[in-house]
Amino acid sequence: MSSIAAVLRPVPIPKPNVLRSDPAAQAFMLLRIAFTVAPILFGLDKFAEVLTDDWTRYLATEFNDIIPGSAQDAMYMVGAVEIVAGLVVLFSPRFGGLLVAGWLAGIIVSLLLVGGYGDIALRDFGLLLGALTLSRLASAYSTRSAETGRGL
Repeated sequence: MSSIAAVLRPVPIPKPNVLRSDPAAQAFMLLRIAFTVAPILFGLDKFAEVLTDDWTRYLATEFNDIIPGSAQDAMYMVGAVEIVAGLVVLFSPRFGGLLVAGWLAGIIVSLLLVGGYGDIALRDFGLLLGALTLSRLASAYSTRSAETGRGL
């Protein structure tokens, strides 16, 4: 049970002196910012449709068949999940990184099933690796914080 608690424990933002001197802390913060902001913005766009006017074209019929409602309803659900995932990364990047990586894996599968979006699937694979890296860095910084009893 303690390992689950460790994964869900909030990870503090590194202190300014650590950010100035530690390249790993800088990488951790860059990834944390990216995987907080990007999912939230992509999630909001499922409702606003600024980036594309038809998110449903990326949804495989195999997924649409098991998701209740229309493809557009599914995209609204996807948007809500993406917003939540970004917020989880903000507060618990160790778990949030894993959540985003899993979500990206689902997106990759959908893109490959739809066909014609291999370039986007490859990009999302790179993002998946970045999300896993965030989780590992968060684990390291969570451990450092717990060992010292202080923030980073």
